[in-house]
Amino acid sequence: MSNNPMQRGQQWLKSLLELTGISAEIHGSLETPQSHDEDSQETDGYWLTIDETNLNPEQIRTLIGADGSVLDAIQYLANSTLNINQPHEGQASYTVELNGYRVKRQAEIKEIAETAAEQVRSTGQEVEIKSLSSAERRLVHTFLKDFDDLETFSRGKEPHRHLVVRPFVGEL
Repeated sequence: MSNNPMQRGQQWLKSLLELTGISAEIHGSLETPQSHDEDSQETDGYWLTIDETNLNPEQIRTLIGADGSVLDAIQYLANSTLNINQPHEGQASYTVELNGYRVKRQAEIKEIAETAAEQVRSTGQEVEIKSLSSAERRLVHTFLKDFDDLETFSRGKEPHRHLVVRPFVGEL
């Protein structure tokens, strides 16, 4: 395995798919921070995109799974496996993409987050968002972290864990 985190991720994902009988190329790209600092060379992680060119529609549906559950599981395995025995500074975050699913879902999650923020602001009441994976809950936290008048946290235990958006109440 390569020492380069992106190459290591690409090799790992290609091998995992081959074990399931699927042969596909894996394209890697850097994910840049969601900040306004365009000069930043930091990355939030790596996107590993499964090239769907040689996959049939059933293989694509199977790899994505219901509500992205299989893609989420592959991504969880990638992040867990590829960071084993890596020093803290060598650990990386991986997003596994297929057929534009993550990009579309991120846009949906952003809309859900913005709608919840508007609702909290207009009512002054907390809003609970259900049916999000842990990765999707992290996305909502990220989307809303710069809203100083709001706070987000998760409540409950899996599989009934929900994200809560509420007016910022400050330190308790």
